[in-house]
Amino acid sequence: MKIDHIGIAVRSLSSAVATYENLIGVTASGYDQVDEQGVRVAMLNIGESRIELLEPTGPNSPIEKFMAKRGEGIHHIAVRVDDIEAELRRLKESGVRLIDEKPRRGAHNTKIAFIHPSSTSGVLLELVQHG
Repeated sequence: MKIDHIGIAVRSLSSAVATYENLIGVTASGYDQVDEQGVRVAMLNIGESRIELLEPTGPNSPIEKFMAKRGEGIHHIAVRVDDIEAELRRLKESGVRLIDEKPRRGAHNTKIAFIHPSSTSGVLLELVQHG
């Protein structure tokens, strides 16, 4: 396992991309929209990991709800796994509280699942399987 990305909730994707490109000198490597989750995303590669900027597409987006409570900022940390189904089974058997017991579609052709912050010291943790 390794850190795949850090998800950051933003109000304006274009403004946030420009800010991060200017601050750390990286270029957005890809954009995607995940309608099921109500987000537009931009990925910025930084070393072996990435920063994922998340802009809500409407008022019912989980990212919009997050920002209504907490404002812009770090939303989640994503860990890359080889077999997300096996990891979810292992975590469930270990008594970890899951938000997603089955993977769902993520940005850029990934499978994702979230672990509830109550099991991770208050941090929303995402599992990501590429391909």
